[in-house]
Amino acid sequence: MLLKIFILFLGGMALIGMIGKWLFPGAISRSVKKRVARAKPSRCRGCGRYLIGKGGCDCGKG
Repeated sequence: MLLKIFILFLGGMALIGMIGKWLFPGAISRSVKKRVARAKPSRCRGCGRYLIGKGGCDCGKG
């Protein structure tokens, strides 16, 4: 009985996903493109390397 409920739940979620993709094609890719274009990674002022995390750069200038 529990397996039947689980399979029906997964089938329902897949159906909702297909309907959403049919109604709003490309909506997810548009939102991801906006987010990626907006976020600019921080760089070191001295050497220009990308900074990862909150720590400073290894060059000691930035």
